[in-house]
Amino acid sequence: MTRGHRYGFSILLAVALGSSVVFSGCAVRGSYRVYDPAYSDYHVWNSGEVGFYQNWEVETHREHREFNKRNSDEQKEYWTWRHNHHDDKR
Repeated sequence: MTRGHRYGFSILLAVALGSSVVFSGCAVRGSYRVYDPAYSDYHVWNSGEVGFYQNWEVETHREHREFNKRNSDEQKEYWTWRHNHHDDKR
C-alpha cells in the first residue's frame, strides 16, 4: 500500500468505527444518573433500574408514569423501596 492509501484507509476505518458507535446507541445513550436525596447517593438510570422501577409500580399498585414526572414524595418512596430491594434478581 502506498502512503496515501494507508492514510485514506485509516480515515475510512475511523469513520466506519465511529459511525457504528453513534448508530448502535452506545451504552451511554439512554442512561443517566439520578440523585437520591434521602440516601445522598446517585443511581444510574438504565434498563436495569427501569426494571426495578416497573416492579415498584406493580407492587405498589401505581399507574405507570415516568420517574421524573412523579412528585418528590413518590420519588422518595421509590428510593426507599429500591434500597430495600437492591439484591433482588429479575
